[in-house]
Amino acid sequence: MSSLKVSIIGASGYVGGELLRLLLDHPEVEIQQVTSSSHLGEYVYQQHPNLRKRTSLKFSDPNQVTPCDVLFLAMPHGESQRKINQYAQTAPKIIDLSADFRLRDASLYTQYYGETHQAPEWLGRFVYGLPELHREEMRQASYISGVGCNATAANLALYPLVKAGVLDLSLPIIVDVKVGSSEGGATPNAGSHHPERSSVVRTFSSYGHRHTAEVIQELGLKAVHLTMTSVDLVRGALAAAHAFTLPDVTEKDLWKIYRQWSESEPFIRLVKDRRGVHRVPEPKILAGSNYVDVGFDFDPQSRRVVALAAIDNLMKGAAGSAVQAMNLMCGFEETTGLTFSGLHPI
Repeated sequence: MSSLKVSIIGASGYVGGELLRLLLDHPEVEIQQVTSSSHLGEYVYQQHPNLRKRTSLKFSDPNQVTPCDVLFLAMPHGESQRKINQYAQTAPKIIDLSADFRLRDASLYTQYYGETHQAPEWLGRFVYGLPELHREEMRQASYISGVGCNATAANLALYPLVKAGVLDLSLPIIVDVKVGSSEGGATPNAGSHHPERSSVVRTFSSYGHRHTAEVIQELGLKAVHLTMTSVDLVRGALAAAHAFTLPDVTEKDLWKIYRQWSESEPFIRLVKDRRGVHRVPEPKILAGSNYVDVGFDFDPQSRRVVALAAIDNLMKGAAGSAVQAMNLMCGFEETTGLTFSGLHPI
């Protein structure tokens, strides 16, 4: 059987680099083109030095992409929606890693992104790109969106509890997300300058972060609030979701919910031990991995549950989920090319 021909538009950033790393080792895929306007003609490894001796590909012109089987779009937010009709002529299947097609409601997009969507007729054609929530839809899909890394951590922290119906949704849910610097992308700014970014614990969005919209949409929650804090970490995100259970919910019930869910999912790992350094989810050991480590703690007196989820923001929060989605979309084994378990120590 011939290999699936894939191309990546916008491959010079961190997410594009992760896509390349994963797809180069994917047994069913041949990378046809990778594009970058700002690094046109350069070897890929000049921007992604970890790929030296792995590929001799050069960045090509994004305006000269030839037809392929699957097209990955890894451009800044706002660009895909302006050219989606053109890209749809290039490939029958598209995975867009930007925020452009994550939200189904154009008014919700305007509320959280502060501008009118340029292709609202396309919003309903994309499946939201988190396989744990939309696996069966992806098997039939032609267009799949990306996911917000913070939203992914929040959604996977809360999803099993929301699905099981054990939360008191009359009370607000607060999600505190700690994030690494790679979330800001490869283009530097004043806040990412090393003397300013190093050693920080800086809350940069107390409320109203854009990724909140994805949690509202995917979990159907009305009273959910995300707070984002930068920490001295390059890769990784840790969500701690604070919620309250309904009366009569026990810790045993929560154990059952999490165990059943984690056992049914290839990339969800339940981390809740009584002792040891690694008794709770920790993003550090997930670097380069598509795994999600989840856990919880429960105060039966107050009915407060703290649900935890740790991810690599560039992997499960971006490129890893996209390749997992491609596997489902194209009929491959879901875990193909994604079984790297992370490093320890690191």
